[in-house]
Amino acid sequence: MRGLGLAAHRLERCQTLAEVAEVAAAMARSLLDARSAAFCRIEQETCTVLAVEALEPDDRESVLARTAFRAEERPALRGLIRDRRSWVAHVRDDVDDVELTGDPVEVASLRELDRISALASPVVVNGQVWGQVYASRDTSGELFGVDDLAAAEVLCALAAGAVARVDLEDQVRHLIADDPLTGLGNRRVADHAADQALQTGLETCIVMCDVDGLKRVNDELGHDAGDDLLRSVGDVLRRVQDQLPRSTAARLGGDEFCVVTAGIPRSQVSQVISATVKGFPLAHGAAISWGIASSAGGRVEQPRTLFRRADAAQYQAKRSRARAALAKRRELAENAVTVDRLITAGVAAIVGAQTGAVTRLCALAAAATSALGGATWTVLRDAGDGVPAAIARGGTPSADSTNVRSVNVEHSPWSVEVETSADGPTDEAIADALQALVDVAVHGAR
Repeated sequence: MRGLGLAAHRLERCQTLAEVAEVAAAMARSLLDARSAAFCRIEQETCTVLAVEALEPDDRESVLARTAFRAEERPALRGLIRDRRSWVAHVRDDVDDVELTGDPVEVASLRELDRISALASPVVVNGQVWGQVYASRDTSGELFGVDDLAAAEVLCALAAGAVARVDLEDQVRHLIADDPLTGLGNRRVADHAADQALQTGLETCIVMCDVDGLKRVNDELGHDAGDDLLRSVGDVLRRVQDQLPRSTAARLGGDEFCVVTAGIPRSQVSQVISATVKGFPLAHGAAISWGIASSAGGRVEQPRTLFRRADAAQYQAKRSRARAALAKRRELAENAVTVDRLITAGVAAIVGAQTGAVTRLCALAAAATSALGGATWTVLRDAGDGVPAAIARGGTPSADSTNVRSVNVEHSPWSVEVETSADGPTDEAIADALQALVDVAVHGAR
């Protein structure tokens, strides 16, 4: 009874399942005076060892710890799961009665392990067989008896209570600490992580993130799509967390997220989050804006100070991103207008020119140069030696050569080179339109 009281006391103090497994295995070996004892988990009729305690550990215990048993291969295990019934097995050369020796499969296993007796009792949690306690004795001990079986069953009941309590506490912790949508930690977790990181005295970094485009996705596609987008952000930050040891990713609320790190240089944190955000873009054109603050270079006494600095950095990044996006939209709009002007002027010049290729190309080159704000143009022809020679030029060279670019397109044996202003559309956009016009001019020539 004293041993069971000690077991109850030790199991009551366990905070994790791993601790329950270790204490239960140790107490089983002690209470049952066993050579070794194991605390096992049973899921989908498969028994896996969580912890092993041996009087003098040897290779047999190592094998036991790595072995998973299927109920279909072990009749005694199948009966324990189905009937919630303990079992014993003995190696007895003086009898050949299964009623006295137990399941033949277990007896054979005992012989392989050089043991003489074994028992197993179910750990029943919430009405279901959750696991078992297994113990064995070698030739230095006696066969397990009724009293041993009773002690094992009481120990299993105590262990079951500890498992249920730890599981419930874990569920409560998750409910309190986890964001239900993304599975990341919540604001409470982030605050605690920042406080703990600063107390270490190591460089602490906080990365603040939010989601550009969430409102648009919610308005246009519905809140289910918005929730999926937030889950995707959670997945991206979980990847960041996996790459930064001792880091914590959390959702603070709405579209605000953060990552807290300790002992990792700011440059490394920035590198990881930048690469990860770029490597896993969000759907629907949404994006993650982020900013980082570090405790390095000055004393930061309160986590909220670092959070404010990171939030300000994130706001600046968001504004920069918005300005860049606006500039890009304007550039695309200007490009479209300029290319449209080029095509209109080029088509009119080709139609108004005479039928010869040189005449049509010269008219096109002059019109294109004017439409693009350039100064000079050249029409060239390859006589067959691979070196195009100019056959016509036009315009007046610009006094400021830094303010112009040249675009060259070919339609063998012809080449057309025109100038454009330096602040005009990209060469690629102009070249595509000019190439199409040159093709039309050459194909329509007589």
